[in-house]
Amino acid sequence: MFRNFWANIQTVPHNPSHPTRPRLARFGMLATVFGLALCGPWAMARAAPPMRELVQAELIAEPAAIRAGEPFLVGVRLRMKPHWHTYWRNPGDSGEATSVKWTLPPGFAAGPILWPTPSRLPVAHLMNFGYEGETVLLAEMRPPAVMAAGRPVEIKADVSWLVCEKECIPGETALVLTLPAAASGAAAPPNQASRAIFDAARAALPNPAPWGARLQVGQDSLTLQIDARGLKADTIRSAYFFPFAETLVQHAAPQQLGITADGLTLRLSRNALATTAPREAGGVLLIEEALGGTTARQAFTLANVGVGQAATPPTASIAAILQAALLALAGGVILNLMPCVFPVLSIKVMGLIEHAGETRESVRRHGLAYTAGVLGAFAMLGVVLLAVRAAGAEVGWGFQLQSPVTVALLAYVLFAMGLSLSGVYHMGGSLQGIGRGLAVRSGLVGSFCTGVLAAVVATPCTAPFMATAVGFALTQPPIVALSVILALGLGLALPFLVLTLAPQLLGRLPRPGPWMETLKQLMAFPVYATVAWLVWVLAQQVGPAGLLAALVGLVLIALAAWSFNVAQTARPVARRVALGAVTASILGTGAVVAGLAQDRAGPAALSQSASAAAYEHFSQQRLAELLAGNRPVFVNMTAAWCITCLVNEHAALATASVRSAFAAKNVAQLKGDWTNRNPEITRILEKHGRSGVPLYLLYAGGPDPIVLPQILTPAIVLGEIERIGAAPQRRASLSIATKE
Repeated sequence: MFRNFWANIQTVPHNPSHPTRPRLARFGMLATVFGLALCGPWAMARAAPPMRELVQAELIAEPAAIRAGEPFLVGVRLRMKPHWHTYWRNPGDSGEATSVKWTLPPGFAAGPILWPTPSRLPVAHLMNFGYEGETVLLAEMRPPAVMAAGRPVEIKADVSWLVCEKECIPGETALVLTLPAAASGAAAPPNQASRAIFDAARAALPNPAPWGARLQVGQDSLTLQIDARGLKADTIRSAYFFPFAETLVQHAAPQQLGITADGLTLRLSRNALATTAPREAGGVLLIEEALGGTTARQAFTLANVGVGQAATPPTASIAAILQAALLALAGGVILNLMPCVFPVLSIKVMGLIEHAGETRESVRRHGLAYTAGVLGAFAMLGVVLLAVRAAGAEVGWGFQLQSPVTVALLAYVLFAMGLSLSGVYHMGGSLQGIGRGLAVRSGLVGSFCTGVLAAVVATPCTAPFMATAVGFALTQPPIVALSVILALGLGLALPFLVLTLAPQLLGRLPRPGPWMETLKQLMAFPVYATVAWLVWVLAQQVGPAGLLAALVGLVLIALAAWSFNVAQTARPVARRVALGAVTASILGTGAVVAGLAQDRAGPAALSQSASAAAYEHFSQQRLAELLAGNRPVFVNMTAAWCITCLVNEHAALATASVRSAFAAKNVAQLKGDWTNRNPEITRILEKHGRSGVPLYLLYAGGPDPIVLPQILTPAIVLGEIERIGAAPQRRASLSIATKE
């Protein structure tokens, strides 16, 4: 959540340094929506100075007036309070890059941000990249070939940043710049007031490297070779490589410099999260060279860096793969007992009762259709997740729920389902006369869609064994990863499948009868409860206007359902009016959903949840500071849509005994909110072998934490707190033994 501390997967403003992120986010969201449509219906907790005292932002232009067809430079000037800093395009181990979203007149186009050479900003054991004091982010504007002379041109920039010292505070502002258009044939006069600023900004940019460069990839190291022949070893004081990619190197690790007749080499430590060959190996090379009695700093952009043959990541042994699959299977079975799947249980129970009187073959077909729906949905989610990760995005299990659009659609589908259970409308009522064969086929489609919906609504929950298995899977080749994910899906479907394959068990169920209508209507209320929860999740992701729009969407869904029911028995004219109301309501709901992608909750609103109780907002920088002070730390990685997380917080972490124990041991508490996309939290999850939340870490006196179970009780937490200072370190993981 950049507006929730870091950029959400749906709302990252266009940034040429990360061109794939918005498209990948939309791809992942659309894939989830497809699965639903198939079935129908960080900031800070402590007081801080006001933002205007920390960062002063200004939009400036190099010319005093502009000419048609003649490109010119504009700059976003950021002046930070002393000792505070903002971030480069790759922020390093923590932080978030400054982003600029342009709003331009028709015919204008903006080039990418021209990033000044960053500085290293060490924080405890971390290394960040960014700017202190003042920086200017330049961008080239290209006006159209024809412009009306004398008419002023307005350029707008929505700028967002993260500014840090001991704490980090997100900020944003809307800047406006108005420039006159020069008369035809007249030269564009320079702006003398900003001339020195632009000269200094250009001087701060790295120059294109005049040499070629190659990157050799090893198992744990990288070797960057720069063909800078003729350099004298006794004059080169240092060289440092700032990579563009956030997961290419270990930013805080030393970079070993070698100088030969053929040029420079830098030996780098490979990032532990990089399991495939890097797609982006470019960056900025900063060289300090002795010239006379001074040291000159020169920065060069390394582009089109060739990547040598990458070492193949270790393949897990058959035993480790089988262990992961069995853990996933067990986790899937337990998912049936988790609260997020409960609304779908009502549909499954009704289905079992309805099928109790059918033939064995018919019941088996329903069980297989439901299982196929579950496995199909898990396969689709797995493929999208692996594709998005392979393209460089940092996402994990449940990533689709970080999109408010997906959350809203899921709420609408479940609301429509609840209305059907309540009898507001009946799907298929107009098909009664078509024949029993089509009715049976429709029933199988219903079982398949129930499986798809069960898989989708199960993703907010995490069961024991599941997170370890999925975290392992995401470090393996795609075929292994998909196998483990499908084992998880099979576990979810297994209880229902077993019942349908053993029809004698169905005989113990009550026979179908009129009482089923009352039971069906009663089963609608767990579905409505889930809709209410999803709307609450949406309230954490969007602003008040977006929430109101989402609620209007629910009204439109209800109108569509009622109109559909009226159309079944109305006369032709009234039927056309009712079906028109259905169409208009669905189109209106679509407009609401499309608007949610543009509406985000502001930082102040999103800081409220973590400012409650004794929690501080999580950041790597704050964690490093606490550990450097030898203070025990409890880290709670959670999300509003994670029901397991919410249950753990209320049943264990929020109890008086646990709060008293934390206070008695002076345990600092950090909460990482993964409701919206947060790459820093994703890295922490992956570091500890997890693909999603919850994750509970207790740092009890060392750099390595104790990893607590995913299902918490007060006794579990109290037992670990009592061991602070003497507890052996342990973590849940799978052995990745390689084949001989």
